[in-house]
Amino acid sequence: MSAPRPLPAPDFRRLFDATPSPSLVLAPDFTIVEVNRAYLTATHTTRDIVGRPVFEVLPDNPDDPSADGVRNLRRSLETAVASGRTDTMALQRYDLPSGDDGAFTERYWSFVNTPVLDPEGHVAHVIHRGEDVTEFVCQRRVGRARERAEGMEIDLFVRAREIREVNEQLRMVNLELDAAGRRSREEQRAKDRFIATLAHEVRNPLAAATAATELLSLDLSGGHPALSVLERQLATLARMSNDLLDGARAVTGRLELVRERADLRTVVDSTCADIRGLFAHENRTLDVRVPTEPVLVDGDRLRLAQVLTNLVSNALKYTLPGGHTTVRLTTERDEAVLRVQDDGIGFAPDQAAELFGVFMRAVPAGPRAPEGLGLGLSVARTLTELHDGTITAQSDGPGTGAVFTVRLPLPSSTTPELSLPKPPDHKRRELAILIAEDNADLAATYRTLLERHGHYVTTVHTGADALTATESQLFDVVLCDLGLPDLDGCTVARRIRSRPHGTKLRLIAVSGFTHPTDHARSRSAGFDAHLPKPLPLAELLELLDPVED
Repeated sequence: MSAPRPLPAPDFRRLFDATPSPSLVLAPDFTIVEVNRAYLTATHTTRDIVGRPVFEVLPDNPDDPSADGVRNLRRSLETAVASGRTDTMALQRYDLPSGDDGAFTERYWSFVNTPVLDPEGHVAHVIHRGEDVTEFVCQRRVGRARERAEGMEIDLFVRAREIREVNEQLRMVNLELDAAGRRSREEQRAKDRFIATLAHEVRNPLAAATAATELLSLDLSGGHPALSVLERQLATLARMSNDLLDGARAVTGRLELVRERADLRTVVDSTCADIRGLFAHENRTLDVRVPTEPVLVDGDRLRLAQVLTNLVSNALKYTLPGGHTTVRLTTERDEAVLRVQDDGIGFAPDQAAELFGVFMRAVPAGPRAPEGLGLGLSVARTLTELHDGTITAQSDGPGTGAVFTVRLPLPSSTTPELSLPKPPDHKRRELAILIAEDNADLAATYRTLLERHGHYVTTVHTGADALTATESQLFDVVLCDLGLPDLDGCTVARRIRSRPHGTKLRLIAVSGFTHPTDHARSRSAGFDAHLPKPLPLAELLELLDPVED
């Protein structure tokens, strides 16, 4: 008996090209390495897409602000590359370009991303497989005949079963990863909601306590030892509240910037002036050195000030009594360089990178650990990177102090030298002010503080009362909380603005919600300004200046 004839080796490229499921082979950086005919047919593309990034070939529809196909697919691909395991996506809308006129066609897909490992266990390629389920979705949407829908469901079920039979083990892993991913996303959303709500609720009593402290400082003209304690601890609570909000936004990538051409010297001077008083406690000192010439950067003044505040606060926490901190601003080649150096406890050199992690500290938590949440440096790093800059930490070891260095790019174009605004030369006049605030303690304290400065103040605690008050009496300024118990502050603002005299009032929103979307919402409702809680009296009086003669 003759030996059986050996079977020819399969041509895997031809097999891949003949696969009925639309498929791509991607490099780990998501560049298209190979594509099969089914994919080209489904997406109306040609083999010219090979060698191009997949998101360049298939971008989101720019005219659809809710389009999230690129973001969700990128997350799935990154998960597959990072874990070395298959990631299965839920039903996804991902519209396709339909021609040279920029139009897009609505499409729905079921995606599976499977990593291919090399002999060393590293991800060499990712097989991206998609099933176009648009017809099924459309049928379900318009309620077509039940028989056709059931037939499509059966067809999809058969296809899914065939895929599962190819590799049952991968399917089980996909299910486990998908369940874990859903739990993780739900837990993260719950944490975000909890942190934002907690920070908002903390701001109300914190604002009342801050205002009460300022009132005490007016009454106790000779000073009192307890006032400095209250001021330091309230400043710490305010910083922790901000860190809670910004820490959550940093983790979820929702921190945003409002860019302008800014002189870093004024940012450094004003920030250090605000925090210098805290260094007087236990004989610590703060030395600030800035150049004589402007140091211009394109950035968000408030966020840059927050970076410096977090670094200086960090130095203050880890510097022993009698210690010294130096803030130095210089320029090196095409960069602005900001250094914060202290002679505090320092840290092990190999710990430098870890300090910028979320909830990280230079010393373990314990009875002697400094106060704080361990979020300040993480937020500072995120803000610096949003400005296209870098931030590093350096220490020669415990007990040798530390240096934190921020480098920001200088703008390539030049602008005329900035001039500082001139202080107003007018005298303040007495204003009629309405305060709409449901926290009775905060409303009463602000009323007393403003009356001490010669203003006439009325307080109400609901949105309905605010509307009634502005009907019967014409005010110059309305300070309105956004979270009133009946009508929200934005509704109050819109109704006031709709009245004949509504444009003559100055409306100022005061709220613990400080996300950019909250600012945009209050601005669209008609507010002239949006201030965070707690609001120091000096900032409130400064804001009232523009409406005073």
